[in-house]
Amino acid sequence: MARLTFYGATGTVTGSRFLLEIEGQKLLVDCGLFQGKKENRLKNWDDFPVPPASIHHLLITHAHIDHTGYIPRLCKQGFAGSIYCTRATYDLCQILLPDSAHLQEEDARWANKKGFSRHKPALPLYTVEDAQKALKQFQPVYYGDDIYLRKDIRVKFRDAGHILGSAYVDIKVGQRNRSRKIVFSGDLGRPGKPILKEPTQPFNVDYLVLESTYGNRLHEDPAPKAELQRIILESVDRGGVLLIPAFAVGRTQTLLYLIRELEEEGKIPILPVYIDSPMAIDATRIFRAHIPEQNLTSRLLTLMGKRIFTPARLHICRTREESKAINQVESAAIIISASGMATGGRILHHLEQRLPHARNTILFVGYQADGTRGRTILDGHDRVKIHGSYVPIHARVEQITGFSGHADANEILAWLMGFNRPPEITFLVHGENDSTTALAEKIRQQFGWNVVIPSFGQSFELDL
Repeated sequence: MARLTFYGATGTVTGSRFLLEIEGQKLLVDCGLFQGKKENRLKNWDDFPVPPASIHHLLITHAHIDHTGYIPRLCKQGFAGSIYCTRATYDLCQILLPDSAHLQEEDARWANKKGFSRHKPALPLYTVEDAQKALKQFQPVYYGDDIYLRKDIRVKFRDAGHILGSAYVDIKVGQRNRSRKIVFSGDLGRPGKPILKEPTQPFNVDYLVLESTYGNRLHEDPAPKAELQRIILESVDRGGVLLIPAFAVGRTQTLLYLIRELEEEGKIPILPVYIDSPMAIDATRIFRAHIPEQNLTSRLLTLMGKRIFTPARLHICRTREESKAINQVESAAIIISASGMATGGRILHHLEQRLPHARNTILFVGYQADGTRGRTILDGHDRVKIHGSYVPIHARVEQITGFSGHADANEILAWLMGFNRPPEITFLVHGENDSTTALAEKIRQQFGWNVVIPSFGQSFELDL
């Protein structure tokens, strides 16, 4: 027997943490930060629900901070085991985790300088040094490698198509005549997207832990490239700047790819494109280094000598001085900066400057979790709090949902149709309550499967 306990991503899209105990072995699948609502963010400061030193191994589905961002703190609190992930995930974590630590250190310094924190002094959750130490515990592997944690526990990482290096975790327990399997989907990607391959198909799954971020929605933009073209042209006509909060890993590279295509097709004018995120700059370099994980179209273009992530007038802004210089740009430009939900980073300074002016456009190209600044802006509020002060919102606000790296409800159902038999239990996680409930009902109606929506801290006995 085995026990599965849900310590995150329940009723929320962040904080993925799932503890699987198999006859003395404790495996933690994902170790993410909680984001969004304050009540969720405060959980990051809680002690981990089990002693970190008691966990034997950590398995990471992909590099996004809501799946990896707690790792340095877990290690600081005593976790000393191996951290398994794909090679691309490891490369991305080498920039994401120190960057996350740096942002927290910067936010703490800013809070102390401005005095808007109730904590005296404000402290970071972990430091850059903590992140660098944690990275020494990583053991990157290739997709499809057999990883034996014990002679009767085999782990594989399979391509989930969400971001570069993303995987679902396939854990098989047992030997020869009797084996059982549990799959953790991580974040499931979409078919037909630029750059990435489609999610691969698992078989013979006994238990499934499945994300539900878009479980109650369909992506409404069947042609996000055309929508991007429209918004760029309208921004130019209105004489403003187009500001795009974008996740540094995945979304930024997709935007660069499509802006380059639109330029080459003559559908938009060639504009200055500013990438103002050191992490996005480094992530783009890693994308260029991981050609085998990209789809056939991207590989063919690269073979032909095309720099697929390089619009004609791309400006790389690594330093603070280069970032501040963008403030002098008044019109006919595109600024892409992290974070994608406007929870921190350089995007906040750009929003402070651009939001009050009606000529500017703010374009969201990813999911905005409840409680984030991105959601506040998107929901039509007339002001948003940034760096302790309220900033008026007069800029035009746009959203393109078709850029999402998450499968929507129908795409998830299509993936499930490929299962050769029903899992005994399908656990739905990583979604807000309405999304998770809606997807559960769809799965029950479509397939008649046994679907469970776990709550935080809830445990289940599994026959593994």
